[in-house]
Amino acid sequence: MGLIVQKFGGTSVGSIDRILNVAECVKEEIERGNQVVVVVSAMGKTTDQLVNMAKELSTQPNKREMDMLLTTGEQVTISLLSIALNEKGLEAVSYTGWQAGIVTEPIHGNARIAKINTEAIKEQLQLGKIVVVAGFQGVTDTGEITTLGRGGSDTTAVALAAALKADKCDIYTDVTGVFTTDPRYVKTARKLLSVSYDEMLELANLGAGVLHPRAVEFAKNYHVRLEVRSSMEKISGTVIEEEATMEQNLVVRGIAFENEITKVTVLGLTNSLTSLSTIFTTLAQNHINVDIIIQNTTESGTANLSFSIQTDDWIETLNVLELNKGELGYEQLDAENKLAKVSIVGSGMISNPGVAAKMFAVLAENNIQVKMVSTSEIKVSAVVEEKNMHKAVEVLHEAFELSKVTN
Repeated sequence: MGLIVQKFGGTSVGSIDRILNVAECVKEEIERGNQVVVVVSAMGKTTDQLVNMAKELSTQPNKREMDMLLTTGEQVTISLLSIALNEKGLEAVSYTGWQAGIVTEPIHGNARIAKINTEAIKEQLQLGKIVVVAGFQGVTDTGEITTLGRGGSDTTAVALAAALKADKCDIYTDVTGVFTTDPRYVKTARKLLSVSYDEMLELANLGAGVLHPRAVEFAKNYHVRLEVRSSMEKISGTVIEEEATMEQNLVVRGIAFENEITKVTVLGLTNSLTSLSTIFTTLAQNHINVDIIIQNTTESGTANLSFSIQTDDWIETLNVLELNKGELGYEQLDAENKLAKVSIVGSGMISNPGVAAKMFAVLAENNIQVKMVSTSEIKVSAVVEEKNMHKAVEVLHEAFELSKVTN
């Protein structure tokens, strides 16, 4: 007998019929002789609907109250799925994040898991029950309800798999696996049979929505066997593992993209040794994530600093910088919205020079201006105008021959 953690996303549980389909998937795993822990998201667009209702009342809703509101979505799903499983003659018990022992840091809206107390889940498994856990949520040491940020149900599932020492964690979604890029936008995208932890982590961080970055971190750090697969089709998916099988020796194995990027520029910054650390410490203390960073020194001896953030954070970012203008010592701020980030990812880049040059040449040939650049050993990211995002992905996908991947 093995222990399997199954995670089903919002689309997979988006209706009563789909919840019944999930119940069948769980039943099949039980019939194979395994113990099962199921992690689910809120149904369909429930979270978006709850966010929209809150924004009808406030342009910046209180983060604590948002957590109280948003966690109700998963509660609906766990109870409905447990009812469906019990109706099929399977004993199931539903647990919220806090009932499941998921303890987080005291941050509302984007908390990290600090520890998991697995006693309650293990007790139910020993009684032969299926445990259905609400993803995306936890509780602080002081009893405050928190959420893990968008896509946090993936993190819940992989963290539980690690804590329970599960034999496998299956992430069920509305696609059949991890593709070379999003097949909804590029028709020639192809499914990959396997992806390394490092490649998947880059893809997830860079906008590939199929897996949450923290989930991949947990899988890598705790060697969780992970597979992304379809909840609607009974076919094999994409295995996330330490070293992926090199399909056709591809240098670039995937292209990720995300919109709603804002470029913030701090002009006339005092060119001192502590200027950068002071600015980014201030932003970090306000839980604002900064991505690409560029600094230029002017002839007058001051510096201009540009960095990219999520557009959702740009008003708060400007407010924080304005509030601390005296301490930070700059002249003025500028912001450019309606930007996007397009990234190529592949572990083969390490031993193949010229990949970045090819990327920029392809973008230039298609009249796509690059505004910011970021690189690592296995990725190159370019910030472009949002209107050019899909075109950039398409031409890069073709240039790096990703449509030739065979399954």
